[in-house]
Amino acid sequence: MITRNPSLTDQVKAHIKEQIFNDEYEDGRIPPEATLAEDLGVSRTTIRDALGKLEHEGAIYRKQGAGTFVNEAGLQIKSRLEEIWSYEQVLQDHGYKPAVKVLTDEILPVNEETAEALELDGGDEVLVIEKVFLEGATPVVLTRNRIPATLLAVKERRRKNLPIYEYLEEYCDRRLSYYVSEIVPVAFDADQARKLGVKKGTLGLSFIEVGFDTNNEPVVHATSYFRDDLLRFRLIRRKTGA
Repeated sequence: MITRNPSLTDQVKAHIKEQIFNDEYEDGRIPPEATLAEDLGVSRTTIRDALGKLEHEGAIYRKQGAGTFVNEAGLQIKSRLEEIWSYEQVLQDHGYKPAVKVLTDEILPVNEETAEALELDGGDEVLVIEKVFLEGATPVVLTRNRIPATLLAVKERRRKNLPIYEYLEEYCDRRLSYYVSEIVPVAFDADQARKLGVKKGTLGLSFIEVGFDTNNEPVVHATSYFRDDLLRFRLIRRKTGA
């Protein structure tokens, strides 16, 4: 039986997706909505909404007159780029056992790029948190987050390894709503290469992002660097219109 808290549709979606990954559906055929509704003790509307989300993700597809089926190609997408997730979860989704190491946690004068991104003045300060995410002892992702120092509600910051959206809630009383992100290819400089365990000039991928809170105010300037040999992102591109 599925409970009703926090989100019934998302719980049903997660349950169906788990069944898909466990290869529980014979011949990749998803049971009819009525059967799923009865088995899970929810309405057909909830089932329909959950299946709609799975279809949008590419995990399933519907064939008119035949039913709903597992989309094996869509299951190759481990992390959806339009969602906010922790890098621990990203590594788990790619089959890794993640660990996180905090490299930097200090308040510094803001540089020009971050001042522009966060709408700060040149004399302001930011909290800089730099982390590396690892598979065992192997670095995979390097992140650098800058938060306006004026947002810090408390000086004592013990849980430095929190995902940044949780950190903002716990220490800044701000809830991250969305990112505006750029995906940029990069050749790692000496510092980045050393922290990621690769040679200087190695090619990789970076996200340059500004995170906004629920008041639409910029609260974090984030840069993430990914080892392209260990982590790849995929997405589904759909044709719009008729």
